[in-house]
Amino acid sequence: MTDQTAPLRIDIVSDVMCPWCIVGYRQLKQALDATGTAYDLQWHPFELNPDMPAEGQNMTEHIMEKYGSTAVQSAENRARLTQLGHDLGFAFSFDDDTRMHNTFNTHQLIHWAQTLDRGHDMKQALFVAHFTDGRDLSDTAVLATIAGEIGLDETEAAAVLDDQRYAQAVRSEERFWVQQGISGVPAVIFDRQHLVTGAQGTETYTSILNQLAAGVPA
Repeated sequence: MTDQTAPLRIDIVSDVMCPWCIVGYRQLKQALDATGTAYDLQWHPFELNPDMPAEGQNMTEHIMEKYGSTAVQSAENRARLTQLGHDLGFAFSFDDDTRMHNTFNTHQLIHWAQTLDRGHDMKQALFVAHFTDGRDLSDTAVLATIAGEIGLDETEAAAVLDDQRYAQAVRSEERFWVQQGISGVPAVIFDRQHLVTGAQGTETYTSILNQLAAGVPA
């Protein structure tokens, strides 16, 4: 058990289209539970593909184009992620029709949910909706339905997306994190000063938490 007088502030910059973001979070959560760390976690927006058209793109095609990987390498990566997810209690359900979508509206929905202290719940629901259930997160009706499924006002969620009332706030926050040097996700910032990028694994996160509790720079 760590000896902290105040909860550890944890900021995670991520995108719901990023499979390593949910893997990294699940690994971190295991480490937090194992060390008994008291924490305050906040999610922040980042768009992996801000220019993605509304109709999205086939995930395999997208990965091959963006990273220069082959279809075989893409399949191997999906298989690895599926196993990692299984070990962490998260179900990835990749298939040949899995698509990437523009996520600007999802970030607005999360921002709205955060004003109701439900940002974390919304983020998790969107991860499941995309990676497990294969739902179209570019469809505002689908997003509003997901909000309703976690107990928020579906009509209000639809209105939030329709009038884009949090668009400026989300854009401003995205710019802030890019200006801080964030260029890839997940980016985990501990205590507003220790940056850890990528899904580092439960063991590494546990070591980091123990170092922070002991007052040693991570």
